[in-house]
Amino acid sequence: MKTALICGVSGQDGAYLADLLLKKGYSVCGTSRDAQMSSFRNLSSLGIREKIKLESMSLTDFRSVLQILTKIQPDEVYNLAGQSSVGLSFEQPVETLESMAIGTLNLLEAIRFTKAKIKLYNASSSECFGDTQGIPADENTPFRPRSPYAVAKSTAFWEVANYREAYGLF
Repeated sequence: MKTALICGVSGQDGAYLADLLLKKGYSVCGTSRDAQMSSFRNLSSLGIREKIKLESMSLTDFRSVLQILTKIQPDEVYNLAGQSSVGLSFEQPVETLESMAIGTLNLLEAIRFTKAKIKLYNASSSECFGDTQGIPADENTPFRPRSPYAVAKSTAFWEVANYREAYGLF
């Protein structure tokens, strides 16, 4: 049985992903900064809250990330966590950058450190492209982020690309 770790399991996308992975026969663990205090409303509404192992983890704390990866030993990690509002990112640019860029870097470093054959999915955003003047973006469209949120997502994108190329991470 494969084990998946979902960072950001309490959000809408995390809950739907957890439901899908459970249906595919995965063992699913989800994280929250404070799993004991979180309501996990989205998991409850899907009727899957009790089927998921919930752990407290702070993506901005390397030791916390390393402890959970070592404890859970996932085959796959899905990073959907972080501040997710473009508007709020202008009011909280530091928290936005830390939650996405530092959080992603900590995941990558912990995976590299453990030498585990973990597959990582890191959620990105079309916000990385910025204003494309109405022209559809594709793989060759340059990034021109226009918000702290977009800068943070772009940073995380390049971190993942760097670790894939430099260290052979999946």
